[in-house]
Parts: sequence; structure tokens; C-alpha cells
Amino acid sequence: MNILVLVWSYLKARPLNTLLNTLLLALGIAVIMVLLLFTRQLQDKIQSNARGIDLVVGAKGSPLQIILCNIFHIDFPTGNIPLYEAEKLARNRLVKTAIPLALGDSYEGYRIIGCPKEYPELYQAGLAEGRWYQKDFEVVIGATVARMRGLKMGDHFTSAHGLSQGGHEHEEHHFTVTGILKPGGTVIDNLIFTSIESVWKVHDLPVQPVDTSRQQASNLVPSVAAGDSTKEITSLLIQYRSPMGAVQLPRQINQQTSMQAASPAFETARLFSIMGVGMDVLSAMAAVLIFISALSIFIALYNSLKERRYDLAIMRTLGATRFKIVFTILLEGIFLTVAGALFGLLLGHGVVGVVAASVEEIQKAGISGIVFYSTEWIILAGSLLLGLLCALVPAIQAYRTDISEVLGGN
Repeated sequence: MNILVLVWSYLKARPLNTLLNTLLLALGIAVIMVLLLFTRQLQDKIQSNARGIDLVVGAKGSPLQIILCNIFHIDFPTGNIPLYEAEKLARNRLVKTAIPLALGDSYEGYRIIGCPKEYPELYQAGLAEGRWYQKDFEVVIGATVARMRGLKMGDHFTSAHGLSQGGHEHEEHHFTVTGILKPGGTVIDNLIFTSIESVWKVHDLPVQPVDTSRQQASNLVPSVAAGDSTKEITSLLIQYRSPMGAVQLPRQINQQTSMQAASPAFETARLFSIMGVGMDVLSAMAAVLIFISALSIFIALYNSLKERRYDLAIMRTLGATRFKIVFTILLEGIFLTVAGALFGLLLGHGVVGVVAASVEEIQKAGISGIVFYSTEWIILAGSLLLGLLCALVPAIQAYRTDISEVLGGN
């Protein structure tokens, strides 16, 4: 008889036992896969969303909130900073580039950002159709915004105060879609871009064109005069001119100005350390499930060996070698663990896919269930080894079985 058919027959003879062992292992591996998919993709998204930004400067408050608001756009601003103070910082010898952002409004949960085109260009953003905004109240929208809200070229909409839906709407000002970005897999897919002047005007702040013959234009917002004490922005995204900037600039800003400096690298590391506690607990739960599964498989194989001693003895008398008997037991353990691992991997990907499809915030984060990592091969290899270990003692017992004693006792 074919050895694979034989192993399958043994497993079919105990369907509930086989299903339970496979399911226990699958649940443990599925938990590990869900954690792996979420943490890896979040880390990748965080790194891609913070690229080209060495420092974020905002109003005094929580540095983590400044990062969450101005890089990942999932929190509220700590306040505004004076434009003239931001201009001075942008001229600092340690600053290579400084990009101003003006926040405050959103459209159906998607943030509207007043900024120069240099901000989306940090992410190599390209237009799928249309053109960049040139006049007040013209906007370019991210690919996710266009897909989720059904916006098209030439559509009009009004903004609402705040980031969450249900805020006070500015019905007197209508934005017009002039461009749609290509999908980039970064935070800009979830954003709506317009000029800083548009954000000011929505909030009834007059913008007087600068007379360049009499006044110097702002180095951050060229349409207004430098040193204008009436204008504010939300934050400034800074890129250092040299590594010395990382040493000196944050301290200078925090101690000598009314602004707050926050490092994306430091704050995201702190964020992951906070998240890591919960992930460690879930990982421990998954490890317990896998251990229970391994123990259950071992007990099942050991008890099965006792039940099949006569069958194995008959196989020996019909010409089966000791090593073939051992291989049969080992193959049974391997089959159970590999089947559980494969089911667990599929279940983990499926859970992430279902959650991503049903929760809009997860979609905004760009989490997907169809992303695969090389670590999954390690999980499969580990399940193979686990099957060998679970079947090792029963296999040794089968090897040592005395045919004459078994047959004589029956």
C-alpha cells in the first residue's frame, strides 16, 4: 500500500481528533500572521510616510501628537505657530528645506492640507489626471479620496472644521477638483491638497498680495509679506543641511522659541514601544496555543501507536522495514503540523483582508491581506520541525516494537 494513502487513512479514521489538532495549531499561527502583517506593514508605511522629513516643528504640546498630526494625519494639531517665527527658522543655517503646512479642515474625514507642491513631491507624487492647483480653492486629491468618495475632475465640495465627520461646514467656500494623484501607497493617497492661502481664506483671514517693490516676500508663503504678524501656519517640515542639525536644532527650537520640535524617528520608535506591549501579550497567547497543539498532536500519535501496534506488526510480517514504520509515524506528525500551518497562514491573511475591507481607517493606513513575507517560509519550516518533534517519541517506540511479543499477545 502507498505510504501516503496509509497515513491519510489513519488520519481519516480519527476525524475529530485530526480536525482539533489542526485547528489548534492553525489558530496559533493565524494570530502570529495577523501580528506579522499588521506590524510589518505599519513599519513600512511609517518609514515611507516619514521619508525626507528630519524634524517637525509645531505649537507647544505633545511631540508624539505633532508627529501623528503632521506626518500621519491621524490626530489633531497642537495649535498654530506664527508665520514670521517659522520664517526665521527656515533661514537657519542648519536647515536645508522647510515646508509649511496649514491644517484645520477636512472633507468627509479626509484632511485638507494647505501646502506648497514640494510637500506631495516628497513622496514622488504624480498626477493620474488633471493639473496642480493654481488658484484659490482649487484642490488635488489623493487616489483613495477619489475612490472612496467618488470625486471626479471638476467636482465641487465644501470643507468641514476639524478632522472627524460632522464638523461645522464652511458652506460659503467651494473647493474644485483640478487633479487626481496616482496611487502611491503612502499617506498622500488619503489627503486633499490646496494652497495655504485657500486655508486662510476659508477661515476668513484676508490675504493681501505683497507689493514686491516695497516689501520683501515671505520665504515660506511668497504671496504675503515677510514678517506678517497676522498669519499663522500649523507646522513646518524640516530637512537638515548636515547631521549637526539633529544635534543642535531641536534644542534651539525648544529652548529659544515658542515652538516645539519633534523628531519623527524618535517618536515613531516610542510609538512602537507602546504598541509592543500589547503585541507581546498576543504573541504569548499564540505561543501557548501552538504549545497546546504540539502537546495534543504528541498525545494523539502516542495513543494511536498503542491502538495500531497489531497493524504495525502485521505490516512488519508483510515485509515493511522498521524504517518504513518510523517514516509512517513521522509523516503523520508532519502532515498534521504542515496542514495546520498552511491553514493558519491562509486564515491570518483572510482575517487581515476582511478587516481591511470592512474598516475604513485600516484601508486609509494601506494595510492589505494579500501581502506576503519571506518569514512565512520560516513558519512552514518550523511547523515541519514541530511535526518531527511531536512524532519522534512515538516513532522510536514503533521502531522498538517486538513483532513476536505483539502477535503472541494477540
